[in-house]
Amino acid sequence: MYGPRNLALMARPTPDVYGTARGPLPRLASPLAARARARRHARFFSLARVAAGARVLDLGCGELGLRALEPQLDITGVDVHERAGYPGPFVRADATVGLPFGDRSFDLVYCSSVLEHIAPPQRAHVAAEIRRVGRGWFVQTPAREFPIEPHSLLPGAHWLGPRARALYWRLGAGVPGEEISLLGRREMVALFGEPLQAERVGPLVKSWISLRAPDTRPAPGARPPTGGATRSAAEPADVVGPAVDHEERQQHDPH
Repeated sequence: MYGPRNLALMARPTPDVYGTARGPLPRLASPLAARARARRHARFFSLARVAAGARVLDLGCGELGLRALEPQLDITGVDVHERAGYPGPFVRADATVGLPFGDRSFDLVYCSSVLEHIAPPQRAHVAAEIRRVGRGWFVQTPAREFPIEPHSLLPGAHWLGPRARALYWRLGAGVPGEEISLLGRREMVALFGEPLQAERVGPLVKSWISLRAPDTRPAPGARPPTGGATRSAAEPADVVGPAVDHEERQQHDPH
């Protein structure tokens, strides 16, 4: 099922998934979650058909993000927090406000386990920014349909109303007061369209993945290169300040 390269990816060390979680259960769950994440990447990321030399934007990169799994790619990290130790080009920006890049600046926008941390009214704008700056995208989010809430490790926590969920949340591994709203299939299709990939555990959908391979056609009205020195299309015009807090997500996201 997996080729040599994918097996190597699955064996590569990854950051502690539950680094800031509470209680003993996260310490047991963290290596399992990290292996599950590596398996998902090995299975689905190749479908994006990212060519050598392609430019990739990692939206919500945290300290390492996609570079932990694809260190050979030309990746620019974006996060709402400053990441002084990020090992590559980095821009502090907030997609809920707007990304400081031109249209189709990147061959692929990668966004893993971010959307559920964004308030539902702001998600359409973030999805529009992903589609705008990328010729293609790989967007993954844990499925609302899965019975275990992956941040708290509590069964059914995401299916409760706000008050009941807040009380129940205290029993799990999640950060107190954490605002998380998982997405179902219908919402993912509304944001990114069909088709939608499903990561499954047996018959159950664990996460949804919207994946579009890069569109290599030139942008409408684009001029051919003249050979002169030009500014990179992905060079940020300026930096948009943070408004949404994803600090805990990057250190404590199992999906």
